[in-house]
Amino acid sequence: MANDLDEVTGPINEQGRDINVISKQISVQVGTGSLIFEIALWAVLPLIGGLALLTGALPQTYGLALLVLGALPGLVFLFMKISALAYLRKLQQKIQADASQIDNYLEQRVVVLNNVVGLVAKAIDLDKDVMKSVAAYRSGHNADAERNQASQKIDGIFSRISLACEAYPDLKAQAVIADAMRQNSYLQKEVTAARTLYNDTVGMWNQDVFAWPTKQIVAARQGYTTRIPFTASAETKAAARSVFF
Repeated sequence: MANDLDEVTGPINEQGRDINVISKQISVQVGTGSLIFEIALWAVLPLIGGLALLTGALPQTYGLALLVLGALPGLVFLFMKISALAYLRKLQQKIQADASQIDNYLEQRVVVLNNVVGLVAKAIDLDKDVMKSVAAYRSGHNADAERNQASQKIDGIFSRISLACEAYPDLKAQAVIADAMRQNSYLQKEVTAARTLYNDTVGMWNQDVFAWPTKQIVAARQGYTTRIPFTASAETKAAARSVFF
């Protein structure tokens, strides 16, 4: 039987294909099969024991044992679900902690940005609404989508500052701006590392909430959904496609 994906004779896309993150949360759901599975864990052995006692198919001792111990699989699964719920809640807290780390570095970039805005405001056109939305990071209340958007806006503003510094030698020569750009470069590396950690944790979450039976059943009952990974800004993607040499 041939490979489903045959790299030798299969169709080849000569132009390549860009990869994008799908910004969609998928709800975790379970069907009637999972419900039947849970009921079976509680009922099958006691039912067999009861029938054995009524029909005399098994010795009375065995029948009573099945009645008494028949709920044991259900109890074990119950404790497994309790453990799974504790694990998923702990993983949620880790996602929040990783996201908070990104926020910390982004807020530091906002501080750096505010320090140089006054020096470059006359040279470049800074959008006041953009600055307000970026400064909102100080409130500490940001959804995943808002965090990603604010990060993209910060990237865009620093790119414009860099272009302004190239166009205006007087700006580039100022020590404050030079120091700010060095700090920004360092913080951007930290943001990248924090994003990687965040995305790793999100990837773990997205896999675990669909791990049937225990975690998926718990996730569905709790109304959990998948999480959206942190994505690169439009400016970063455009820059990556540029010709550097």
